[in-house]
Amino acid sequence: MIAIMGATGKTGGRVAEVLLARGEKVRVIGRDLAKLRVLTDLGAEAAVGDVTDSAFLTQAFAGVESAYTLLPPDMHSPDLRAFQDRVGEATAQALAANKVGRAVFLSTVGAGVPSDAGGIGVAAGLQAQEQRLCALGIDVLMLRPGYFFENFFGSLPLIKYQGINGGPFQGDIPAPMIASQDIGDAAAEALIARDWKGVVVRELLGPRFYTLAEATSIIGRAIGKPDLAYAQFPSSAIMAALVPTVMSADVARLSIELAEAYNNGVIRPGERTAINTTPTTLEAFADVLAGAYAQM
Repeated sequence: MIAIMGATGKTGGRVAEVLLARGEKVRVIGRDLAKLRVLTDLGAEAAVGDVTDSAFLTQAFAGVESAYTLLPPDMHSPDLRAFQDRVGEATAQALAANKVGRAVFLSTVGAGVPSDAGGIGVAAGLQAQEQRLCALGIDVLMLRPGYFFENFFGSLPLIKYQGINGGPFQGDIPAPMIASQDIGDAAAEALIARDWKGVVVRELLGPRFYTLAEATSIIGRAIGKPDLAYAQFPSSAIMAALVPTVMSADVARLSIELAEAYNNGVIRPGERTAINTTPTTLEAFADVLAGAYAQM
């Protein structure tokens, strides 16, 4: 039995679909049974509850051999690190209580950079969870992807109504970007293969590096705005635009901190290899973004 946290999300849902298609026994974990139904209809068991509750997660992991784990986003948390710690501790306790021998953890490229504060921005909580999982003494695969293509869905209103794309990142820095589908595929294949021992870190760097200026041009061509430009916005403007409707002040602050680490060269991915290169290109994914844009 393989347990899947975040099964109603992009990566967890993909992991579950691949595993079920390959004949694996799967237990999907989420808050809403109705949202899990697409997977239970395919043969998955469901565990419904709050992932900050260690008692619930301990029950959800009962009889499990392997697990796909993550720290779900909470964009409106007033204290994101505290939320991440609650989920992380509950997950580690549940894995230990059930003697689950193998886990995949969805982390981030930024988790590999230490600092005196214990991490950088939103990646700090992921770094702390990597450390918790390492302490369990089980086989753990840390997947560290780059920037999700899906994050560009959040840019579409700005593009639609202001005619520009922008954010806290510099526009000219080549960065790893990836489709969540490819992350789910990598996690599922590892869980099927069961072929790693100890703690293994694997970056997932997408098909190639893109600058945000280049990514914006690709999206612009797909939506019929070939002259679409990218601008780096000051932190004060980002805070004013996003807080509190899109995210809490704490989440915005930590997100900006992570972006500044990229801008300053503190966060840099490792060497690209065949193992950490994934197939879906932004050029292909831009068609999905164009479809969403057309529906606005």
